[in-house]
Amino acid sequence: MVQLKDTIMERIITDPNEKMWGMLCHLTALALFIGIPFGNFVGPLIIYLIKKDEYEFVADQGKEVLNFQITWSLIFIVSALFIIIGIGVLMLIGFGIAWLILVIIGTVKANEGIHYRYPLTLCFIK
Repeated sequence: MVQLKDTIMERIITDPNEKMWGMLCHLTALALFIGIPFGNFVGPLIIYLIKKDEYEFVADQGKEVLNFQITWSLIFIVSALFIIIGIGVLMLIGFGIAWLILVIIGTVKANEGIHYRYPLTLCFIK
C-alpha cells in the first residue's frame, strides 16, 4: 500500500519583521562559535520562546532549527565517540562543515521568507 505524504501549502512571508525573526532563529545557532555553551540550542530557543506566539513563521522555523540542532548534536556525539577507532576526527570535520553550510543556507532562506527544511533531521519537537 502506498502512503501519500501530506502536503502543506506554506505562505511566502512578506513582513520584514517576521522574516528577520525567522532568520535570527537560524543565525543564533552560530552563538556556539562565540563561546556560549550550548549556544546552538540556547540562541534559537530564546528567539522561538519569545516570538513564537507573535509570528507563525518564527514558530515553524524555530522548531525546525531546534530539531536540526538536536539531531546534529547527536551526530557530533557519535562522531566524537568514533575518535577511539580513528575516523572520528574526519567525521567531526566533515559534519562540522556540513552543519555550518546548512545553517547558512537556512539563514538565507528564512531571510527570503521561505520555509526552510533541513535535510537529515529527526523530528523531536512537533
